[in-house]
Amino acid sequence: MNFAGLDIVVIALVVLVVLIVFAGIKTIPQGYQYTVERFGRYTRTLQPGLNLIIPFIDRIGAKMNVMEQVLDIPTQEVITRDNASVSADGVAFYQILNPAQAAYQVANLENAILNLTMTNIRSVMGSMDLDELLSNRDVINDKLLRVVDEAANPWGIKITRVEIKDIAPPKDLVDSMGRQMKAEREKRAQVLEAEGARNAQILRAEGAKQSAILEAEGQREAAFRDAEARERLAEAEAKATKMVSEAIAAGDVQAINYFVAQKYTEAMAAIGKAPNSKIVLMPMEASSLIGSLGGIGAIAKEVFGNGPAPAGGNPQRTRQTTPATTTTAATPAFRNPFDTPQGS
Repeated sequence: MNFAGLDIVVIALVVLVVLIVFAGIKTIPQGYQYTVERFGRYTRTLQPGLNLIIPFIDRIGAKMNVMEQVLDIPTQEVITRDNASVSADGVAFYQILNPAQAAYQVANLENAILNLTMTNIRSVMGSMDLDELLSNRDVINDKLLRVVDEAANPWGIKITRVEIKDIAPPKDLVDSMGRQMKAEREKRAQVLEAEGARNAQILRAEGAKQSAILEAEGQREAAFRDAEARERLAEAEAKATKMVSEAIAAGDVQAINYFVAQKYTEAMAAIGKAPNSKIVLMPMEASSLIGSLGGIGAIAKEVFGNGPAPAGGNPQRTRQTTPATTTTAATPAFRNPFDTPQGS
């Protein structure tokens, strides 16, 4: 095929147009934004997707990553407010919100954010004591985030998070803190032990108190019952005395003999049961006790004689034997004081 000179020019122009069109088509990947410069001046920002620019007039300026990015903060020495030296490192997360500001407001964006974060770490941590520094990492992170984000805002940057990864005090300071923690735990153990001993003593005292109260109540109840028993005994004694008195008033001499003989016999039994007496000297004659027993027998016979006589018996004979039992056949020189005189 033979081409004329005009045909070659047309083909060349078509190829040139195609190359110019392809030069003006820009494809932007997701997560990135490109700035467009016209004769070296920023004009606009290309969004992800297919974009067109004017070839040879517009050009791509800065290719900015608008995804959230992480920046590692290296370890640095920090002097706290109480002059303790600690080593701290961290991590910062940031995102570009305005690619034009991030590209043209600051040079070397990552280095700027890194130095800004490090200086603020020294400022924030240096204004705190060591104990506060070790126990309040959330407070440190919040302060750092607020300060660094405010400083990076003119650059079109959003600081999403600043975290302190590690705080390392010197070895001798760590040993001192370990001894302090041990002393605190020992003190708490002693306090708990003392509280336990105190509570045990209180419980024992409460138990002794309740025991004493119950014992006192038992003694009171026993005393009350003892007094009640003595009262009943006294009432019975008074009733018996009254009955004897009425019998005496009615002229029944045998009743007084029975009453005196009973008391006499009880007194003799008490003397005989005394644990500190081996020999008992009785300044009285044995016939007195025998006479008293005889009086008691006479009363019994008189009482039984008044009841129904057995079959074939003689009531008169039974009553006639009573005076014979009221006297004793002992030595005539002694007389039973409880015997009834003849003819009474």
